[in-house]
Formats: sequence, C-alpha cells, structure tokens
Amino acid sequence: MKTKLRIASILFTISFFLQAQNQPKGIVGNTNWMNNWTNFKPAANDYSEATNIIAGTIDKDTKLLKRNTYHLVGVVYVTNNATLTIEPGTVIRGDDKTCGTLVITSGSKIIAEGLETDPIIFTSEKEINNRKPGDWGGIIVLGKAPINSLGGVNTLPFDLEANLNHYGGADVEDNSGILKYVRIEYAGRKLSASKELNGLSLAGVGRKTIISNVQISYSNDDSFECYGGDLNMNNLISYRTTDDDFDFTQGAQINISNSIAIRHPFSSDISGSRCFEVDSYEKVANTDMTKKMTKINASNITLVNLEENNQGLVRESAYIKENTFFNLTNSIVSGFTPFILLEGNIGNGEANLAKINLKNVAANNCTGEIESESASNNPGIKSYYSNPGNGIEFTKIKLNDLFTLPNIKGNPDFRLNVNNTIAIGN
Repeated sequence: MKTKLRIASILFTISFFLQAQNQPKGIVGNTNWMNNWTNFKPAANDYSEATNIIAGTIDKDTKLLKRNTYHLVGVVYVTNNATLTIEPGTVIRGDDKTCGTLVITSGSKIIAEGLETDPIIFTSEKEINNRKPGDWGGIIVLGKAPINSLGGVNTLPFDLEANLNHYGGADVEDNSGILKYVRIEYAGRKLSASKELNGLSLAGVGRKTIISNVQISYSNDDSFECYGGDLNMNNLISYRTTDDDFDFTQGAQINISNSIAIRHPFSSDISGSRCFEVDSYEKVANTDMTKKMTKINASNITLVNLEENNQGLVRESAYIKENTFFNLTNSIVSGFTPFILLEGNIGNGEANLAKINLKNVAANNCTGEIESESASNNPGIKSYYSNPGNGIEFTKIKLNDLFTLPNIKGNPDFRLNVNNTIAIGN
C-alpha cells in the first residue's frame, strides 16, 4: 500500500509540473532530440588519426571535407571576410601542445552544419581514455553586434593577435554563420589563472547567426559564454563542464530555449560552478551605462546535478548579478544548493527583483530557495517570489522518477517522465 501511495504521489506531482499554467516544463520534444548526434562517453570514442593539418590563417573561402580528419594546430584565424565551411561528419582534433584554437574573426563566417545522423566533431587529439578537459583551446566567434563596453568594441583576454582580436559594433543582425549538430569535446584550456578559454566563446555575435543542437562536453572552463551580442539559441547541451554551463556578460541579449545543463560534482572547480552565471559587466568603469544591460530569456530549460546525494563542488543553479535581467520560465532545476543565488548588491525591493522573473519553474531536491549573498535580504526575497502566480514549486523526487531515462551511460532522455494517463500542457 505504501508503495502505491508513493507512486501516486509522484505521478500527481509530475502532473502538476506538466499542467501548471498549462505549460510543459524542462526540455521538450515529440521524440528524444538528444538521440543520434550526441556522445556522453567521448573518452572511449575511437576517432580517426588526423590526415590533414590546419594551421595559421585562412583568408579565403575554404571547405573541410568529411573524408579527412583534421589536426588543428595553434591559433587558426579565419580572416578577410572568408567563410570556413565544414561538411557533416567531419572530425577536427585540437592540438594539445600548441593549444589548437579556432577563431572566426569579425566579418568572417563558419558554416558548420552537421546532420542529426552525421554531426561535426571538434575533439582532443589524444587517444582513447587519455583525453581530459582543456586538451585544446576551443572555438571563438567574433562578431559586429552591440556590446555595452565603453567605445562599443572590446577584445578577449586570450592572447590573440591584437589586430584580429576585436568584436562589437552596431549590427544587431550580424551573421557569423551556423553551428548546428556540432559536438565540442575536451576544450577550454586555462592559459593562466585569469585567462581561461571556453568550449564556445561568442563575442558580439549577431542574431542572424544560428546556434542550435550543439553539445559541449568536458570543457575545462565554461561551455558556452556570450560577451554581448544578440542571439537566439536552442537545443544546447552542456555536459560535465568544469566551470559554468552558460555564462553571459557585457550586455548580451540572448533567447535560449529547450536546452540542458548536466552537472557532476567531480567535474566542478572551487571557483563556484553554476549552470547560469549572468552579469552585465565585470567593472562599471569599463561599461557604457547608456547601453543595454544583459537580458537573458531562458525557457524550457533543464538543469540537473547527476549525483542526488553528493553536492560536491556544485553550487547554485544560477548566479545573478546586479543590473541584469533574467527570465527563467517553464523549466526544471534539480539538485542544487541553493536553488538560485542573487548577488548581495541586489536589494530585496520590487524595483530590483522585478528584473529577475521566475515563472512555472520546478525546483527539485534543492537545498535552499532563492537567496541573496546578503542574508538580510532573504526575508524580502522569499516573500516576493512566494506569490502563487509565479508557479515556483519545491519538491523532492528521485531523478529516475522525474525524468524519462536519466541514465547517462546509455542514451539519456531528460524529458519529464510522463505516464500515459497524464496529459502534457500545451
């Protein structure tokens, strides 16, 4: 009888997740869109030996072919408004010794449009079971879309060539190309204590750029980081990154949907690893306060800590700084401490908290709710977000009951576990 009651309770709670305000929560899809093109065990994947070397500068339209495996050596710049096109199924292996890094400079493009059955793969040059986070640099895309740094342009702190390292501008519609059905594995080299490459760095990238169905695994810093720009991104997967899964700064205007961050305590570092880190600027003195502050609209997001009984170095699911707009809707967050953390400078009044909207969010197995670094703000914050109209629900459900198939050793499916008798809200 107790077992039946427990199952009934779980189904009722999941039903609430699905039907509250008639909206499905977390990642969605008629089928499991994480099938076929993803890989959650890249250490054991036997990639072909490199047959061609990519090095230096690409200053004219160039195409990489599936029949070749490429060795990315040193920092490779795509310049002179050239387009780098990559065929579906192509494998590019980043060099360890020279920190292979691909940089798409402002005005140039990358067309890396893989297929669900034939993704494009950027990975480590190392062999099976010897791969580790930070084996190579990563991918950097520099565009001409607005940022809020003084002067409207900026450079990245990655020791890039000065005349090629610039991004920002006035073109919201700027087009840096396509990244679709792409995997980026073992990137994110730490150049120094304060200089850390990401799996994918998007700096001043405009909204005509397509970022969809991209999996970043085992990055040694952030998986995805946006420095300003204006983008719509969807179907992103961040898996076992060392630092943040999604990091936004410098006035980034981002819509991110149907995306997931999968964290593990043993893949986090002591700096404080979060799924979302959102700020408008690093230093006020370097910021044009007349420009837009960072605004993130995140919908149908799943954020999950795989180890239910081991917080490890995983902290809050999202860390939000002052003067930042963050909207999280129709989403599931499971296994964090606390659920969300606000910078201490954010007061507990409505003028501050109105910038941070949480609607139809299920916070599962989270220790702590929406909290501030300044403990004195917590009573006001709790009161503000406890309004039933927000639809924030705090529950305790095991991952195997909450998700369809959260077993990362197989073909995981992190859509909500739905009994045939439960209708999904539209």
